[in-house]
Amino acid sequence: MIVLGADTHKRSHTIAAVAAATGEMRGEQTVQVGARGFDALLRWARGLDGERVWALEDCRHVSGSLERFLIARGERVLRIPTHLSASARKSARQRGKSDPIDAVGVARVVLQEGLESLPTAHLDGPELDLRLLVDHRERLVRQRVALNSTLQWHLHDLWPELQLPGSSLFYGRWAPRVARRLARTEQTMRVRIARDELRRIRELSQAIKALEHEIAELVAKIAPQLLSEPGFGPLTAAKLVGEIAGAQRFATPAKLARAAGVAPIPASSGNTQRQRLDQGGNRQINAALHRVIVTRARCHPETRDYIARRQAEGKTTREAIRCLKRYLARHVWRLLQPPHPGQGTPPSPSIS
Repeated sequence: MIVLGADTHKRSHTIAAVAAATGEMRGEQTVQVGARGFDALLRWARGLDGERVWALEDCRHVSGSLERFLIARGERVLRIPTHLSASARKSARQRGKSDPIDAVGVARVVLQEGLESLPTAHLDGPELDLRLLVDHRERLVRQRVALNSTLQWHLHDLWPELQLPGSSLFYGRWAPRVARRLARTEQTMRVRIARDELRRIRELSQAIKALEHEIAELVAKIAPQLLSEPGFGPLTAAKLVGEIAGAQRFATPAKLARAAGVAPIPASSGNTQRQRLDQGGNRQINAALHRVIVTRARCHPETRDYIARRQAEGKTTREAIRCLKRYLARHVWRLLQPPHPGQGTPPSPSIS
């Protein structure tokens, strides 16, 4: 077995071939990014003796094109978490830093961790489209909030007596009323800028609304079982589906919980037995699970009863929510499993 570690950059990729049995260097190659360079790289790799596996650092903005090229041609590709490759560089006996040194470090991470312990890359499905839509909507929302903040100050400078609710210019009748008042006012530079900002806010609001409809339709096709659960709206379900990117890539619900940062970390020593909160993991998944629990705490009787029981045991509300996140991660993992051939998605019991 030969491990092909890759140090990927925007314009070039460097590959180092390391023998899995001995750790011996079998060669290295640097190619330009693009179909021609990838094709030459694959021909070189297939000229090496033995089976091979590719190890790419999980920086998909620069390694995604090479990853898709290799998978489409039947190659096995492993994704190496960036913190593991950084640790390998620090512990390497060879001093200095270069693209070949980093490529060898990525390959040796595979030798240290084992082939079966690292996630295998696969071609992205509709989950990626959903995540791109959700991320695009969130960027537009941030732009709208920034414009609204600036516009509110311009309006306060023009008319100090005018009092507007925080998001009143996004919906309802306030935006047309303010637009008419700006049109009747003397057209100074501040008024001109305020009119332009109000127009852009209205355009962003229309784009955000259209994206929300598209996201709702897509998540209803991909994961309708989530929408039937209490506390899950289309945007929260879309965030979970997009960030999890296929529940089948997690062998057990415990691995999903660890990836989301909702599984407690043992921190015991001697007679002291305790656990600490995990501050790592995918914080987007963690935040989505938190929103579901907070929503259920308002309107879901079973969740409210569970929190009340935990509070009776001496736990705070925040600690009870952390306990529920772990159960909810297990429930989401079961709901998002692909259906067996000839069967629908198996029903799962309520987390409470």
